[in-house]
Amino acid sequence: MKKWRLWKYSLERLLGLSLLAALIALRFFDPQILENVRNQSFDFYQQIKPREAKPQPIAIVDLDEQSLRQYGQWPWPRTRIAELIDKLTQLGAVTIAFDIIFSEPDRLSPKLIADDNSKLPNDVVEALRALPDNEIAMAKSMRKSRVIVGQTSVRSEEDNQVETQEIRDAPHAKIGNDPTGFLTSLPDLVQNMSVLEDAASGRGVFSVRPDPDGIYRRVPLVMLVQDKIRLALSIELLRVATGGESFLIKTNEVGIENIVVANQKITTDERGRVWPYFSSINSSRRISIASILDGTVDPVRVRGHLVLIGTSATGLEDYRAIPLGTQVPGVEIHAQVLENILSGQLLTRSSLAIAYEIVAVTLIGLFIIWLVPIVSAVVAFVSAGTFIAITIAISYWYFANERLLFDASWPTITFATLFIGMATANYMREERERQQIRGAFGQYLSPALVDQLSDDPTKLVLGGETRELSLLFMDVRGFTAISESYKEHPQGLTQLMNRFLTVLSQPILEQNGTIDKYMGDAIMAFWNAPVNEKEHAYKACISSLKMMENVKQLNETRKQELSESDSETWLEINIGIGINTGDCVVGNMGSDNRFDYTALGDTVNLASRLEGQSKPYGLPIVLGDATAKAVEERLATFEIDIIRVKGKNEPVRIYALAGDEGMLDSDDFTAMRAMNKTLLSSYRNQDWISAYEALELMEPLGEKLNLNLKNYLFLYETRISEFRENPPGNTWDGVYTATSK
Repeated sequence: MKKWRLWKYSLERLLGLSLLAALIALRFFDPQILENVRNQSFDFYQQIKPREAKPQPIAIVDLDEQSLRQYGQWPWPRTRIAELIDKLTQLGAVTIAFDIIFSEPDRLSPKLIADDNSKLPNDVVEALRALPDNEIAMAKSMRKSRVIVGQTSVRSEEDNQVETQEIRDAPHAKIGNDPTGFLTSLPDLVQNMSVLEDAASGRGVFSVRPDPDGIYRRVPLVMLVQDKIRLALSIELLRVATGGESFLIKTNEVGIENIVVANQKITTDERGRVWPYFSSINSSRRISIASILDGTVDPVRVRGHLVLIGTSATGLEDYRAIPLGTQVPGVEIHAQVLENILSGQLLTRSSLAIAYEIVAVTLIGLFIIWLVPIVSAVVAFVSAGTFIAITIAISYWYFANERLLFDASWPTITFATLFIGMATANYMREERERQQIRGAFGQYLSPALVDQLSDDPTKLVLGGETRELSLLFMDVRGFTAISESYKEHPQGLTQLMNRFLTVLSQPILEQNGTIDKYMGDAIMAFWNAPVNEKEHAYKACISSLKMMENVKQLNETRKQELSESDSETWLEINIGIGINTGDCVVGNMGSDNRFDYTALGDTVNLASRLEGQSKPYGLPIVLGDATAKAVEERLATFEIDIIRVKGKNEPVRIYALAGDEGMLDSDDFTAMRAMNKTLLSSYRNQDWISAYEALELMEPLGEKLNLNLKNYLFLYETRISEFRENPPGNTWDGVYTATSK
């Protein structure tokens, strides 16, 4: 009887396992009907709790019915558009973006009027042809302001029937893998007439593709057009409004992780898209074009605002269905995306969400498969309702409180199918046995256990592997003073930070380094992970030399720019770099809720300490012993000391990186390095006279090499003077103990 009972349960649980495997496979294949149900559940959340719109400096200048009645049918002459731009600029608009395209010549331009009206008198025709095209007037107005023109996609290059122009790449920097394979790809763009494109301060793509059910839920912020990276209209508007600097794309193994624009870190899905959290239509953000042109608008509604120009006129058919169950003008979607970014209210559908969902469903599904054969049918169905209610409640809680999208529809279908399938199979044969066993196992249905299984963060494996890495730490010297110089212009500080972090990041990426993180004005990077690099120490050193060169060029450029404008105080940017090589643990580190690919270990800590030592020694690039030995035959290095860094008892030998192969091969450097060796040897042997003589001979050699050894030599001169007065004794090991990080 016992064997029969075990066999019976095995068959029922095998059925449950088969159902669970089939439902998990269904989620992996993700048919369209399943995606539609999932998206509609997310729509329902937004309909229950629309976004509460926080006041933002965003205005929609609307080509509405009133504007068409007052100024005639669309399209209007470009001279009227020029007038609109001029008036918005005069009213104090920060930046103006068009959710409208001007791809064809204005039919009301004087030359076209002359060509289309053959019966006009010759003198009138000649006078008309002598006048400039209307596009010239519009371009002139655009140059007086900051205007972003809109562009739209076509199905194929052959469908593009307008003027062919080269696709321009948006200025950007990259961290991580190549993003182009993940981005939404567009075959071609319909662009504006070239005279308008050239006059624009920026160019943004306003194409937004709906989901298969026709609802506009996701908006690509970054996309690929003919191998060129482009920005959406809303984010291009933000970029230009904050100075037009490059934006940053960070990519991991599964796709796009985030982009950084105007110091705004925007988390996207793996394809560079965001989920806007829509608010109900707010008429206060809309301004009729008619009120702009006739001067009746309140200037407060425009001054200091980011302006999007679009249309709500019914006849122009620019309406889109959104998750709130309504249709809105296309420009409204771009405005809401911008509001989401500025207020930090975007919804997030993490690239790991499916992993969380599958793990949670698998565990709860296995629990269900174990549970159902041993409880009554009533308890099974009540439990099914409880699990489904808890799943929906957790999903809605994350939406309402954290703006995170977790799917409740597929888990609900899975739990219901498992319960119904297994309960039906058990009902007739197992009612008596389940009644007997229910008391023994009823304790496992507590809400606390359900919550634990639903969250289940313990299944996410954190940690990594031990590898030899070369670590680079960079920090800006005197950044506090630089920051204070921008206290009246904080936007300028943001632009400067983006600017110098870009030029400092490029050498790292060019040498196949991994940028671990930005820490304010500092950078941490490493080589030999996740991609193997045989010459990781050499590439780290080459990157540091290029970083020094880029900073020098940036200083020269800034000095020239600021001397021309006289609007800011010029302060030179100086950096310190520390590089160390050794074994580290590298991999996914962090908490159970969030982790990053990073490196840990004593090698990392020492690299950070070496960066700090670049300041007292007055040498911008300081190397650890292992790094220096790895590159000593290829790069110009010389030993500078043996020290105990703060927080570490074991002394380390440190070196300076002076230059590349060219400097290494020079006779002057050979002589300088030999004299430095004499200096250190005499110093450690307490031969103060010889050490001082070597010190004096080094200074002119450093000047010939254009090396600033002033602080380094002064440091040893000070030590020698102190030791001559207070000898360290015979037990002295020549090690200097650093008192600062």
